[in-house]
Amino acid sequence: MSATDETAKDSAPTAPRWDVDDIQSWGPDKHQLGATIPCAGNSDEFETGGWRSVAPCIDTAKCTGCMLCYFYCPDASIIIEDGKATGVDLKHCKGCGICAKECPEDAIVMTAEEKE
Repeated sequence: MSATDETAKDSAPTAPRWDVDDIQSWGPDKHQLGATIPCAGNSDEFETGGWRSVAPCIDTAKCTGCMLCYFYCPDASIIIEDGKATGVDLKHCKGCGICAKECPEDAIVMTAEEKE
């Protein structure tokens, strides 16, 4: 790991932690319905889109504001402003293409991404 990687790692925000010292004694009354992950990570804290080879490109003139791209995106990477898709959070987008597939107006196309 390089010094730059170490610096970036050290400056990453720290996720809040639950007090789970007594987790072994928790009964059903202390758990929410569904899974409980007391020390889970959070993708907001980490860049997860670095391995993508294609990226969505949004033609905002074609966007009608149906929000299907936003609702179907598994990474919450569609940026919405004034009720329309205006961009993509490339820090988290993995290039799956679901947004382009679901767009009824073909306002989103997947384009090859050049890596430096």
